[in-house]
Amino acid sequence: MVGVEIAGALKNVFAIAAGMADGAGAGYNTKAMVITRAVREMRRLGEALGGDPLTFSGLAGMGDLIVTCTSPLSRNRHVGEELGRGKPIAEVLAGMKQVAEGVKAAPVVMKLAADVGVDMRIAREVDNVLWHGATVTDAYRGLLTVAPGHELHGEGW
Repeated sequence: MVGVEIAGALKNVFAIAAGMADGAGAGYNTKAMVITRAVREMRRLGEALGGDPLTFSGLAGMGDLIVTCTSPLSRNRHVGEELGRGKPIAEVLAGMKQVAEGVKAAPVVMKLAADVGVDMRIAREVDNVLWHGATVTDAYRGLLTVAPGHELHGEGW
């Protein structure tokens, strides 16, 4: 149950990151990198909070993450896409009639991660863009400052 809850909240934050890649014109490879590494971040936080690591490879984890990051109907991906095009978050949200849960989830995720000592690079960069004045360019530069480790269990992000 813990894993399903964590995956359900985090997929929205990561969909904003994927949307930022779309809006900035970063390309499909960048978006695939964000999604792939998001699964790992999701699993690391979920495990630290007592979730079953296999949950993040199934429908509640990877499955829901993929659809939320790629669907043109995804509210969270839409937010990221608009941010990637240079719109400020206040303007993006003012133009929406529905809630994009990842916007309010991002700072909560960062607090949870800090409480259990898990580094959440993608979530942190999304939070920085949403709430701390960073740009999408800043976010992607931040993601590139650390060499990635093994895709599933190595050091790095």
